Amino acid sequence: MNANVLKLLGDLATGQAAGAGGGAAGILNMLLPFILIFGIFYFLVILPQKKQQKKHVEMLNQLQKGDLVVMNCGIKGRISEIRNNDIKLEISPKVIITIQKGVISGRITATKEEEKEN
Repeated sequence: MNANVLKLLGDLATGQAAGAGGGAAGILNMLLPFILIFGIFYFLVILPQKKQQKKHVEMLNQLQKGDLVVMNCGIKGRISEIRNNDIKLEISPKVIITIQKGVISGRITATKEEEKEN
């Protein structure tokens, strides 16, 4: 009896059990878990990231002279000039740096203290 049980387990492991579907049904059963994993991955990771990237591009296109922005590295500044892909950013009085639009992570609202300084 033990030999029969071991043979059955071996046949199940290799997919040779009697009554197991072959051909297209066997391939579909094999690929179904991968298709489900990809679908879950798409809806939980890829789709939200596309939405976030779209919002970021819209924000970059709406930037105007005088806006307060923060860069990816944490430097804050006020936009003094906008060109095609470059932005001149005033990070302190009379200190202007040129950066690319892509490094801006967000627009910030001016606090009352910052408004008094400018």
